[in-house]
Amino acid sequence: MYKSFRDMEIWQLALEVAEKTFNLTEHLPKKEDYGLTSQIRRSALSISANIAEAFGRHHINDKIKFYYYSRGSITETQSHLEYGKRVGYFEKEIVENLDQDLSSLTLSLNKLIKSLKS
Repeated sequence: MYKSFRDMEIWQLALEVAEKTFNLTEHLPKKEDYGLTSQIRRSALSISANIAEAFGRHHINDKIKFYYYSRGSITETQSHLEYGKRVGYFEKEIVENLDQDLSSLTLSLNKLIKSLKS
């Protein structure tokens, strides 16, 4: 059992994704500050935040709910990355690497949710 959410590998990977996303968006055009830059950073950071919040919940159904929120933030981030790639803001290879991390997080969350449900 973990003593802190910081000990959870899934949270650590989620925070790495948020950092990578921040760095990726560092050079977006100024006109995107209140658009894509803000949206993708918030959705990426929300992944780890919801995992941490789930850790702090005592009831299993509450934990599951926040893991679902985290999973939703993953797909939102994937959508923003795809858009950024299509409009030429992001390189295909960088998006693919982040998408692999996000897919890995999804699988880990699915396993975690399944174990809590049983």
